[in-house]
Amino acid sequence: QVQLVESGGGSVQAGGSLRLSCAASERTFSHYAMGWFRQAPGREREFVAVVGRQGLATSYADSVRGRFTISRDKAKNTTVYLQMNSLNPEDTAVYYCSAATRGISVYLSWYEYWGQGTQVTVSS
Repeated sequence: QVQLVESGGGSVQAGGSLRLSCAASERTFSHYAMGWFRQAPGREREFVAVVGRQGLATSYADSVRGRFTISRDKAKNTTVYLQMNSLNPEDTAVYYCSAATRGISVYLSWYEYWGQGTQVTVSS
């Protein structure tokens, strides 16, 4: 059972940056594709970004491509990051880290493990 813990959320003004971290409890962390999803109030949880097991393959939602970057910390081998730049109020949401044994996907149901989420609030 993989446990995921997100951190790095907070409040920023539009145009600002934040870096989210997701720490995994398991040493076999490299066996999982890692994704980030977000859920805004009154909306369904949506895909943000995903990185493959080796840290080479990535995919992004159209709404964040070019502004967000997902990466794996190969040295620690237990952490994945989401660097978020040029934030705007539409990025306000709870951000969730997720893990999948079957490789990368943009679909929420593909992921077997989830963190508790971290709040990101962007003010105009």
